[in-house]
Amino acid sequence: MLTAWFGGSREGADDVGIFLSRKSEGADFQTAEKMAGGKEPHWNPVLFSTNDQKVFLFYKKGRKIAHWRTYIRISQDGGRTFGKERELVTGDIGGRGPVRNKPIQLQNGRILCPASVEGKEWKGFVDISENNGESFVRSNWIEIAGMRNLLSQTKNMESGKNKNSDIPVSDQSFYGRGVIQPTLWADDNSEIHMLLRSTEGRIYRSDSKDGGYNWSEAVPTEIPNNNSGIDMTKLADGRLVLVHNPVGENWGMRSPLSLSVSEDNGKTFSRLYDLESGPGEYSYPAIVSEKDEVYITYTYNRKNIVFCHMKI
Repeated sequence: MLTAWFGGSREGADDVGIFLSRKSEGADFQTAEKMAGGKEPHWNPVLFSTNDQKVFLFYKKGRKIAHWRTYIRISQDGGRTFGKERELVTGDIGGRGPVRNKPIQLQNGRILCPASVEGKEWKGFVDISENNGESFVRSNWIEIAGMRNLLSQTKNMESGKNKNSDIPVSDQSFYGRGVIQPTLWADDNSEIHMLLRSTEGRIYRSDSKDGGYNWSEAVPTEIPNNNSGIDMTKLADGRLVLVHNPVGENWGMRSPLSLSVSEDNGKTFSRLYDLESGPGEYSYPAIVSEKDEVYITYTYNRKNIVFCHMKI
């Protein structure tokens, strides 16, 4: 098992770097290795293993989210060692490649990276590679219908700290901004789907019928979302397992942190289990699976990381 995170004195500080820890079966996680860091903040590492067992480590650099650049290090030996970092898309400003959640690789070899940007409007896209990660092209933008018009009419947005959180947030984090940080699943090489974090109190959904190049407008689901990260995995039997904070208030409390399961390809989800339900912040989960087993990490009160392994 490999797990990666960003850490330092505080989120957004210049000393924040990227760390990685390895775990062998039956052993504890090893002391973390610093994979990147220097004179500016680092963010949002994403691990991904290709069909040929390469391991990609993506991450962002930059003081402002809207000005992120994406970097990558690649392992040829299953994550034991990694090559030197390089920019994913030379000269890009805003952030290419996966923004928080893992890519998926289709049966035809195509890699789809769930991506988004956070400017005045929050919107998603998918970065697509047909050559095993050597180069990428982007899909269309994935937006909430009418969001751009709403933003143009909005002159005075709240800012500061939400009444339920000590986390400093900008005006772009309140209602009427859009969707970010998709999580993907595939039916086959053509039918691809995503769920997205939003500022609107609900998880949103978009679908592609051409293998990830073109996506529908984002529409709300019935699943509550508190404008915090979500992630999902598809089990061998076709069930979808979503890990999320089921709280329907923008920037609401990040407890409970729950597992929900869909048996109808994402049309409906039922709450299965609360990983955490007490006071505190339990957030930004990541989930992968093998057969009917899931492996989950999440942030514990913004100080530690929890790892869990269970059968579903």
